Amino acid sequence: MKRIARSWRSLWARIRSRSVEMRLGIRVSIAAVASFLLAHWLSLPLSLWAVLTAVILTQMSVGRSLNATLNYMIGTLGGAIYSGAVAVLIPHESELGLLMVLAIGIAPMAMLAAIDPRFSTAPFTAVLVLLAPTLAHLTPLQSATYRVIEVALGAVIGLAVSLLILPARAQVLAVEAAARMLDLMAQVLPELFKGFAQNLDQSEVRRIHDSLGRAIVKLDVMTSEAERERLTSLAATPDYGPLLRTLLRLRHDLVMIGRAAAEPLPEAVQPRLAPALMGLCAAAGEYLRESSKALSSRRQPPPLGPFEAALDAYLDEIATIRRLRVTRDMPVEAVERIFALGFALEQLHKNFCDLARVVRERAPSPKTTGSGAAADAASAV
Repeated sequence: MKRIARSWRSLWARIRSRSVEMRLGIRVSIAAVASFLLAHWLSLPLSLWAVLTAVILTQMSVGRSLNATLNYMIGTLGGAIYSGAVAVLIPHESELGLLMVLAIGIAPMAMLAAIDPRFSTAPFTAVLVLLAPTLAHLTPLQSATYRVIEVALGAVIGLAVSLLILPARAQVLAVEAAARMLDLMAQVLPELFKGFAQNLDQSEVRRIHDSLGRAIVKLDVMTSEAERERLTSLAATPDYGPLLRTLLRLRHDLVMIGRAAAEPLPEAVQPRLAPALMGLCAAAGEYLRESSKALSSRRQPPPLGPFEAALDAYLDEIATIRRLRVTRDMPVEAVERIFALGFALEQLHKNFCDLARVVRERAPSPKTTGSGAAADAASAV
């Protein structure tokens, strides 16, 4: 029984971890069935295109569906209008005439799609408008009109399903992606700090930076989609630009720390700086993890005090080293790396302050009554 219970819990955990993908599968299925039924009820000649459009435009999030729908409709309208005009104005009863019309109809649309990605569906639409009459016995004008109707039907159904059926908001997904990136930073930070005490495998360092790069790319996509949702939402929501920029700067801080840790610290400063750096690493990692939790649960940011105390301890050691002139006989490259690390840590502190601000913007304002309001007023003064 225990084994069955463990297996069931493991299966349920995996299902819950893929809840976003499962909801997407349900939405796509509903959009496909609904578009097929409605196209059949309207007696459209090629209900296939309505179904395909609904499936293509039912995306992972509402913001992505909005963007995909807008671009798909722009490309479809442009391709249908141009290719329909070409088919009407240029006779093409023979095969040679059809080949000529096909070339004239597709080439400009392909160039336009290369210039503006919003028209990426225009060449595809041109092909359908020009060749569909040979398959469904329609005039060129009818082919263009039905193509627009079918795409519009699929687009409306796909967008409606994305909005109404188990909707996945890009704003929620963007916050989750940001929280995961903070957790990833907290996870890789000790690996980078090890370089101050021992030689690091540079391939491992590159893997760490590559993982952070992939995370920031995903976050960039999510925040762009969340921004589209924010602009179309009636409710006031925070701007996602500051969150993305803050995490991008934090990633740069880790890159700078990794460069400073390319070689271990000189033995002359190891006894003083190594313990302070380990304490600083632990405090920074804890702050990143707690900020991730606060961002996900919309709580106030964690206190910066422990990290600032660890940073002050490290700076005190640097001041002591300067006073004792320990760095006088050290190689210039080693001294430069020590001071580059100090600059990176100061930037990290500044960006932690920015992180606290963006986390605070997403937390509900605390209710201030009585002495709490007085304390807030006093702190504001």
